[in-house]
Amino acid sequence: MGALGVRFLVEAADSNGSASVFECFVPADSKMPLPHSHDAFEETIYGLEGTTTWTVDGRTLDIGPGEAVCIPRGAVHGFDNHGTVDAKFLAISTPGVMTPDYFREIHDVLASTPGGPPEPAKVAEVMRRHGLTPAPPAS
Repeated sequence: MGALGVRFLVEAADSNGSASVFECFVPADSKMPLPHSHDAFEETIYGLEGTTTWTVDGRTLDIGPGEAVCIPRGAVHGFDNHGTVDAKFLAISTPGVMTPDYFREIHDVLASTPGGPPEPAKVAEVMRRHGLTPAPPAS
C-alpha cells in the first residue's frame, strides 16, 4: 500500500473474529497514512524493528523494538518513520474487523493516480467502508 508493506499473520476468520494481526513494514524517512480513528476496534502496536513515531490524540511517542502503544476506539492517530532505518511493527486489532481487503482497496486507489496525490474522496470512501474515519485536516 504505497510505501507501506503489510503482511497478515492472523485474519479474523482464523480467530473466530476476535483479532486480526498483521506486520507493517515502514521504509526509512516516510510519511504514512492519513490520521484516522476507528470506532469498531481497538488497535495495539508492538515495535519489532526500527522506530515509528506515533501521534495518538495529539500525544507523540516513538515506538521501537519491544515497545507498545494501545490505541482506543475513537482515538485519532497516525504514524511516520522519521529515521534512516526501515521499521517494522505488529498491529493487533480487536475484534478482528480489519482485513486484507482494506489494504488492497487503498492500494488500488493510490495506484490509480501514479505520480500524483490520490483523490481524497476515494481514499475517505474506502476508509469509511472498512471502519476507519479520516481525521479532519489540521488547521
